[in-house]
Amino acid sequence: MRAILLVLILAVVAIIVLVATGLVDISQVRGAKAPNVSASSNGITASGGQAPAFDIETGSVSVGARDATVKVPALKVNPAGNDAAAAQPAPAQNQAAPANAL
Repeated sequence: MRAILLVLILAVVAIIVLVATGLVDISQVRGAKAPNVSASSNGITASGGQAPAFDIETGSVSVGARDATVKVPALKVNPAGNDAAAAQPAPAQNQAAPANAL
């Protein structure tokens, strides 16, 4: 029972969010009319009546592709013993090596 109630609450919240963001537009195009009810000694009779009609317009989301030029950074790895590694000073014995030296 709790699961059904939770699903109904989530559905109502989803509808409110869709209407609030403008993704769904709901407008009533035909009003409701109550049926004519009459009671007599033979019983109760109901006739007529009309259900309301709504026009619902939904937004659209389009997904596409386009060509683009993107610069990709280059990564260069220097092996140990290379000139670039020799230019860095060696850490002192009592001090820890900096994190970027690894």
